[in-house]
Amino acid sequence: MHAPAAPSRPEVGFREFVAIVAALMAMAALQIDTMLPALPAIGHSLRVANPNDRQWVISAFMVGFGAAQIVHGPLSDRFGRRPVLLTSLAVGVLCNLVAAIAATFPLLLAARVAAGAATASSRVLSTSIVRDRFAGDAMARVMSLITIVFMVVPIAAPNLGQLILWLAPWRWIFYVLTAAGLLTFLWVALRLPETLDPTNRLPLSARRIGAGFRFVLTDRLALGYTAGSTALQGGLYGFLLSVQQIFESEFHAANLFAPVFSVMAGSMAVAAFLNSQIVMRFGARAVSHRAVIGYSIIAAAHLALALTGRETVLTFAVLQALMMSCFGLAAANFNAIAMEHMGRLAGTASSVQGLIQTIGGIAIGATVGAAFNGTTVPLYTGFTVCGLAAIAAVAFAEPARLFGRS
Repeated sequence: MHAPAAPSRPEVGFREFVAIVAALMAMAALQIDTMLPALPAIGHSLRVANPNDRQWVISAFMVGFGAAQIVHGPLSDRFGRRPVLLTSLAVGVLCNLVAAIAATFPLLLAARVAAGAATASSRVLSTSIVRDRFAGDAMARVMSLITIVFMVVPIAAPNLGQLILWLAPWRWIFYVLTAAGLLTFLWVALRLPETLDPTNRLPLSARRIGAGFRFVLTDRLALGYTAGSTALQGGLYGFLLSVQQIFESEFHAANLFAPVFSVMAGSMAVAAFLNSQIVMRFGARAVSHRAVIGYSIIAAAHLALALTGRETVLTFAVLQALMMSCFGLAAANFNAIAMEHMGRLAGTASSVQGLIQTIGGIAIGATVGAAFNGTTVPLYTGFTVCGLAAIAAVAFAEPARLFGRS
């Protein structure tokens, strides 16, 4: 007599699917934004003389995060999403433990590069997993819903970092990141099914990967919207690298940093929710094209105000929140449009696009951050240029469909 078969794992519902993917996408934001209040303490503890060099705690993570994206996608196209994702999550847990006990600044930076490389899997495979199940405006809607959930992290993370600093040394931030990584690993291991159809698995060969890269890099739609997203992310990275110093040096209001940052980040979540409600009606193109134009206009107006020397915490927070709202309306739609032609190559395409967006964004953001001079002028010069570059990229991708429906 045969023993009864073990019950199969219940299928993951839409809401839990969105929550899991949002948690994966939020891993990078968590590991960046919790650091922001701790940069002065880390610099003092590890004897970093130049305040601008503290930015490398963020930049080192971004370098690893960007460079490794090119690897995770092809691996997941061959072996499936789950094995690559679970391995990377486990490596990320170990890297944060190393960062927590690092006795020197170079060792901390090395651990941050490695953590970024491991976390890159979460970014690449999040997009791939969604593309495995959705396309077009439907994908844009799902990505917007995911954005709403994972934007809670940028809202809460600086406050979490500040809370940890009040209760314990900065090293405990990395212990908390270790725990978060472990919980995410368990959630994925227990609940997220494999989304890549076995019949769609692709061989892991140089010829196949090269052909996939060529397809992604020669598709005008993918290339144009990836370039536009890169420009927008470059402005965002420049903001992340500069914002703590702006509150400290220009406004002399370091105590206001965490709550004001939360309000500005919250505007992105509200915009992402709005996008999820309207994108199926108006189309990803119509929404994102208008949003990026609004982004550029607000950035230019903020630059003009900064040049007058009349910037205040209030004007900074209000105008930045409006601009980040435009970012929230554009970002998910740009990524969805860039993936429209990439169905069977979702992993490879996500890797290539993620590499371009992150490395390009880091280069732009690092340039903006290094130009910090005690005012917001370099930041909003960067934002204005990035907005205009995003508009130019859309015009390159499909000028005849500017402002059109999907």
